[in-house]
Amino acid sequence: MNLKVIAFDADDTLFVNEPYFQEVEQKFCILMSDYLSKQGLSQELLITEVGNLNLYGYGIKGYILSMIEAAMKISNNTISIEIIEKIIDYGKDLLQKPIELLEGVEETLAQLHGKYKLIVATKGDLKDQQSKLHRSGLGHYFHHIEVMSDKQEINYIHLLNRLEIGPNEFFMIGNSLKSDVLPVLGVGGYAVHIPFHTTWAHEKIDHKIEHVNFRTVEKISDVLPFLLS
Repeated sequence: MNLKVIAFDADDTLFVNEPYFQEVEQKFCILMSDYLSKQGLSQELLITEVGNLNLYGYGIKGYILSMIEAAMKISNNTISIEIIEKIIDYGKDLLQKPIELLEGVEETLAQLHGKYKLIVATKGDLKDQQSKLHRSGLGHYFHHIEVMSDKQEINYIHLLNRLEIGPNEFFMIGNSLKSDVLPVLGVGGYAVHIPFHTTWAHEKIDHKIEHVNFRTVEKISDVLPFLLS
């Protein structure tokens, strides 16, 4: 490999994220339990979220707007102002969650720093992702943070063009096969999957990946032997 850039997804690759969203979803299901079952509420919320991605993009603010919309739909527009206020408070709490680094992250970045150009390539809200990276204490390891509107092949092509590198010089590390692996392999780059114990339903795929440029590791430090050899 003739790598120049190592890109890291942020949420659930560098630090914990999805479990916080699941905590809020549980609160939402309790809040709206008079209207539907937990399964029904979760399904309606997911449908609303995915339907709004083209409008709001990824991130907490879009999630909370979708939660309010789902609550209105589920209740046939009868929910109280108090419920809407609680949902907004859930969002504010999410935005202020403490940063919990995953095992081996800082040690791995420290060993790769200076040997490659390191970047963060993540989806979400720009202000929120910048804040999380700043609060994580990891910012100094990265050349820059790239908050992407989506992670399709075309988005990675645009990123490669901005970095002025070829696909064979790009290496992506992340927890999502759908967003961090498949599109990178599709444009000719290298990708490593680090499974996280919980994944948003929209990010799941139902087939295995076999590709010469792909591998799965158990933890982030497992990338060091083949990146430093």
